[in-house]
Amino acid sequence: MSRLPPLLWLQAFETAARTLSFTAAGQELGVTQAAISQRVRLLEDRLGQKLFVRHPRSLGLTPAGQAWLPCLQDAFTRLAEGTDEVFGGGEAPVTLRTTPVVQQNWLAPRLCAFRRAHPEVALRLVSAIWPDDFGPEGADLEIRYGLGDWPEVEAVSLGDEAMLPVCSPSLAQSIRAPADLASHTLLHAVGFAAGWPSWLERFGPAGLESHCAALTCDSQVMTLALAAEGAGVALTHRRLAEERDDLVAPLSLPLPTAECFWLVRPMRGEARADAGRLWEWLVASLADEAD
Repeated sequence: MSRLPPLLWLQAFETAARTLSFTAAGQELGVTQAAISQRVRLLEDRLGQKLFVRHPRSLGLTPAGQAWLPCLQDAFTRLAEGTDEVFGGGEAPVTLRTTPVVQQNWLAPRLCAFRRAHPEVALRLVSAIWPDDFGPEGADLEIRYGLGDWPEVEAVSLGDEAMLPVCSPSLAQSIRAPADLASHTLLHAVGFAAGWPSWLERFGPAGLESHCAALTCDSQVMTLALAAEGAGVALTHRRLAEERDDLVAPLSLPLPTAECFWLVRPMRGEARADAGRLWEWLVASLADEAD
């Protein structure tokens, strides 16, 4: 059996060794820090030697890792040169990173329209779930959620945002006032400053949350999927709810939030032509929708 490990493991090691950071490597390759760490551990297990010295706040290479890195980088260079020689070196796809729920509920129809207008532009979508998954490395554009105060990026707001309860049409028939939520499961998505506790404090009678069943998910994708199946009531962004026909808002009580979605790109360096086309098209579409 060949001792050559999978290419994904080799990429994870080379990128982490070059940046001396699992987090930076994940940002460059468009995956999480945990994915990089797992691939490196699998590679070390395959080789039977440690490649990194892991300190509490830093990362270093073992002698074996230092000795192997130049060989691996040379192999990647030769592979890239050979690929360009045989197949030609066209412009790389435009990489856009955002959360799965934004991809599904807001971005998909707009990218279809962009593809009709610019079929020559190759696109690559990368998913990010946690805040640490984001970063300018490895992505031409991003759609992030927050206050828009990230350093070294240009950010354009997708518009003011508010959180709104949503559920299936059949479930909505039994919800006429906030107190009716006591009979249903509240679907919580972690990671947002404004969630069910904030909404209930603003609109619900005192003590309502203690009477509600709760189910917590690590992403809005799952809370919205469960809500569409009638498993409970999700609290989601009004912008995302407006893009779905399988969810309705039983209560017209939106909770404004200072956080919102932002179209983001790095400020350093000159943007590639195709990335600039996608940026300008999305910014123009936001302006059209705001009119």
